[in-house]
Amino acid sequence: MKKLKIEIPVLLPEVAHEQDACVQRLIEQLEGREGIEEIHVENTPPGVKESLLCFHYQPEIIPVARIQALARQVGAELTARFGHMVLEVEGIRHQRHARGVESALEEKSGVLDAEVSGSGVIRLEYDRQLVSKEALYQAIQEQNLGIRSGVVNRAGGKDHAAHAAPSGTSSPKKQEHVHTEGEEHEHKEGEEHEHGHAHGGPFGKNSELIFVLLCGALLGVGWGLTFIDGITSWISLACYIGAYFFGGYYTAKEAIESIAVKRFEIDFLMLIAAMGAAFLGEWAEGALLLFLFSLGHALEHYAMNKAQKSIAALAELAPRTALLKRSGQLDEVSIDQLQVGDVIVVKPNTKIPADGVVVDGKSSVNQAPITGESVPVDKEPVKDPQATFTRQQEVPAQHWVFAGSINGNGSLEIKVQKQASDSTLSRLVKLVNEAQTQKSPTQLFTDRFERIFVPSVLVLVVLLLFAWVVVDEPFSESFYRAMAVLVAASPCALAISTPSAVLSGVARAARGGVLIKGGRPLEDLGVLTAIAFDKTGTLTEGTPRLTHVVPYGSISEEELLRITVAVEQLSDHPLAKAVVRDGLKRFGQPDSGARKVPQAEDLQAVLGKGIQARLNETTVYIGNRALFEELGGAPLPADLNEKAARLEDEGNTTMIIRQDEQYIGVIALMDTPRPEAKATLEKLKKLGIRRMIMLTGDNQKVGNAVAREIGLTDAWGNLLPEQKVASIKELKQQESKVAMVGDGVNDAPAMAHSTVGIAMGAAGSDVALETADIALMADDLTNLPFAIGLSRQSKRIIQQNLWMSLGVTAFLIPATIFGFASIGIAVLIHEGSTLVVVFNALRLLAFRKE
Repeated sequence: MKKLKIEIPVLLPEVAHEQDACVQRLIEQLEGREGIEEIHVENTPPGVKESLLCFHYQPEIIPVARIQALARQVGAELTARFGHMVLEVEGIRHQRHARGVESALEEKSGVLDAEVSGSGVIRLEYDRQLVSKEALYQAIQEQNLGIRSGVVNRAGGKDHAAHAAPSGTSSPKKQEHVHTEGEEHEHKEGEEHEHGHAHGGPFGKNSELIFVLLCGALLGVGWGLTFIDGITSWISLACYIGAYFFGGYYTAKEAIESIAVKRFEIDFLMLIAAMGAAFLGEWAEGALLLFLFSLGHALEHYAMNKAQKSIAALAELAPRTALLKRSGQLDEVSIDQLQVGDVIVVKPNTKIPADGVVVDGKSSVNQAPITGESVPVDKEPVKDPQATFTRQQEVPAQHWVFAGSINGNGSLEIKVQKQASDSTLSRLVKLVNEAQTQKSPTQLFTDRFERIFVPSVLVLVVLLLFAWVVVDEPFSESFYRAMAVLVAASPCALAISTPSAVLSGVARAARGGVLIKGGRPLEDLGVLTAIAFDKTGTLTEGTPRLTHVVPYGSISEEELLRITVAVEQLSDHPLAKAVVRDGLKRFGQPDSGARKVPQAEDLQAVLGKGIQARLNETTVYIGNRALFEELGGAPLPADLNEKAARLEDEGNTTMIIRQDEQYIGVIALMDTPRPEAKATLEKLKKLGIRRMIMLTGDNQKVGNAVAREIGLTDAWGNLLPEQKVASIKELKQQESKVAMVGDGVNDAPAMAHSTVGIAMGAAGSDVALETADIALMADDLTNLPFAIGLSRQSKRIIQQNLWMSLGVTAFLIPATIFGFASIGIAVLIHEGSTLVVVFNALRLLAFRKE
């Protein structure tokens, strides 16, 4: 497997060694990730202040852009020597053609890594000092590809001089010693370039299909004429030669392109077999071979386009224009002209053109195209239309809208918060396209297998050509058998079996509001047996709720609540705010509740364990049991103490209330489980997840209470962030493959060490989009069973396709060697199996979300 080494100058204040806290955070977030083998600090040359953080990684699994994004997340400033771009191109005919283009691009000086998908997406990592972006565009166009649109790079941050990198360890294929610089990615929607279609010809982009039909027609006419008496054989031969031309044109074209980059692909093998059939006078059989092979190619290309269009449809979600409000007038402008702070008007039942906040109007918005939410979300204006929000997380969900979502029956005015190139939709499209180039473990296996298999087949064919020397048969029969084996052994179905399933799975997930970053997480998610969850904000609401109001003595529940709210509304503590919010709700409307609450004064903190305030000439104390043990005065009654302890055993945080020397009750708060949590965990059990573990910094009693309520198998409490990482490592030893579900920010180190890191609510977090292996766009647990179910189905289809393609090859090779199958039969079965695996993969596009 190809490996690279990069050395990043980590520009952080006073970073002197590997033990620096910031460097340790960066190492924590990357160490243990699939594809990263080693991270360490290199010795810097004399006079160089920056520390060189060295990564040894496998670009097929984790691209340098992910490394850079994670480095930026912890505050590292990176230099801009290296570029990373994702391009959509036209002209990639199939997966084998993609591999040829990939090889050609990797030969280009300055290209560190190239990955090309059969769906027409190219990912390049390159050294800006050795090759320019324009030179890369030219190299792509030299492969007869047209650049449709792409992700281009902007240098970010401050320029820094590159230092000579010290020599390092060797790698199996190639090794690069580089300093990299942070970069931003800009998606240019609809960036068009003049080009010729690779499928072009006299009939335009449908030339290949028309050539196939002409080949079939000439083959049929030629074969039919052989049954008519009096028709000379040269007329049939002329038809077969015509069939050879139309059926072999694109086959020969691809064979020449493959040989030019020193690859011997199936097209070359098929061409040799057809020429061999002609040499033996079997013109009809050779024409049939070319017809079926070309037809298979055309149908394969059609099927792959279907999956590709499913992804391309994401880019079409946002409208091309927006109604910009200027001085009370509406102007229709391109979305590329919108700037942060502009106000746009969105009419009823139209698509929203930009990410932003609602400043006027109310409506329900269908966010399913972005987040997968099935129910429209009500939107209303922000309180301060002039406010500027630097982060989406600062804006409540009812005020924020996404580009590509669909407005309901109301008209909205929206203040733009992100340019078109930085919108959530644009980032989603970029990441989905990039995911197509990340190879799965099965695809890496098939690639390695083919590198050994194809040369072995060529050796076998050469040996079979000389079978007549040791076996009593004419040379023509040995030659025919060798050509039949060439056809039978061509790994066409094997090459397309996994990429087609990965493409379809990623496309279907994106439509359902789940971003899966490539084949590896798609496959790994399908074999999980254990999932670890962060508690706060993942399994629970993330905000405390008032759960119990327990009066003590003669006081009523309403009076206890009135006194408590009166004191707590003087405090800005999160628990106090929760008491006030939920207490006023219990009185009815907040305004009427406020009228029922008396005015307290003179708030003071007491011993760090509670508060006190004056209310109607009495002193009210509110705090935990430890407060009253140290406060003195009237002792805490045993039965009230028992009630508080029982509530704490149930996972509540309790507050005891005393008025002067009289205890009047206890209230309890709890970060309550999400309403959908229990049903979601039940679905996960049915999908075969044996262990579901909650990792929380809360005390063990709270963890146990939440676990009992929603049906978790384990709850591990009192965990610091570094202890969560240790817990994930322990789980991986017990269960082999473990997913970690969190918000993608605070849980990043634990997610990095899990087999698959899953971030919730990623549509509201750029960090989660960049760092997670799988991102649930909506803050909705119910998308998790869908993602796992889809991955299970994808894994099954990948295995089916793999065994089918290997099985057909294993059957056909001996069948052709021993003469049980002719060239015609071999190519029929061969091309049939290719189409079966492709259409089997396309079933994923119809996977239903329950």
